[in-house]
This record gives sequence, structure tokens and C-alpha cells, in this order.
Amino acid sequence: MELYFKDNFLNAGIGDIMNETGGKIGSLDLKGAFGSSLDVYDVGGAKLFAGKFNWGKWEVTAADGRSVGMLRARLSFFSKRFTYDAVGSGMFEITSPALSKDYNIERSSGGTVATFARTNNWMMPGAYCLNTLTNDLDIYELVAVVMGVNAIRKRQQSSSNSGA
Repeated sequence: MELYFKDNFLNAGIGDIMNETGGKIGSLDLKGAFGSSLDVYDVGGAKLFAGKFNWGKWEVTAADGRSVGMLRARLSFFSKRFTYDAVGSGMFEITSPALSKDYNIERSSGGTVATFARTNNWMMPGAYCLNTLTNDLDIYELVAVVMGVNAIRKRQQSSSNSGA
């Protein structure tokens, strides 16, 4: 299943999550210009997942607030690397070549779970296209994970641009 969603200017506001035909299947509420938290809702408006920084890592929580996974950046010189430790589902590796905007999400034991990339699709220019290949992780949880990768990359770029 392909999903489309995007980061808004200044990380604030509500945007749609759409399927490959352009149908709305949920929404993404980016909480504010100066914070990096978000909520993911289904098409009926029920909150399913949230994401926020917790001690430098991106934590994904269920609607009831319990942690369902932790996303961490990994040191790598020639690629972008992350790990997502999903409670009850195991460890997932997220990788992208150094100059690419295409990412793979794979089980640590092997096998691609999903892919995502920035796209200039007619439905949402500048959006992420998430293509889920298995049911290993909930599609809405994956939205929170992709936006976590986006938030971590923004922090990394901001700190490298500030000379820190």
C-alpha cells in the first residue's frame, strides 16, 4: 500500500495522509514550529500514534501513551542509518545511501518491510511516499517513524549548519 503525507512549513498544522488514489485515509497533526512532536489519526479522527523526541531519540507511542518503539540515528559515514526498536515486533534497520532521499526499512534479520522517499507526485509535491510491503508494522506507526527520520535529519542538518 502506498501512502502520501508531508511535513508542513515550520512543522505546524494538520495535513492529510492519502492513499495511492488520492483518498484521505488519515491525518497528521504537526504540533508546532518550535517543537517536533506529532499525532497520527485515522480517517475517522481517532488518534492512533504520536511521536516526539525523548532524550535525543524519537519515541513512538500508542494513543494511550504507552511506548511502542524508539528510533535512533546510527553513526555512518557513507549512508544515513537508523534503527527502530518496535516493542513486540523487534528491531528494524532504516538505511539510505549518502546522497539519496530513498530509504529502506528492513527487519534486522533481513527482508524489506517498507520503502519511503520524498516525491514530487501530482497529489502532494514534496511529500513522502511510503510503500508498505508487509504487515510487520502498522501503517500509521510507520508514518510516525518516517516523520521521526525527518525530524532527526532536520536536527542533524541544523546542528551541522550552526557549527556545533
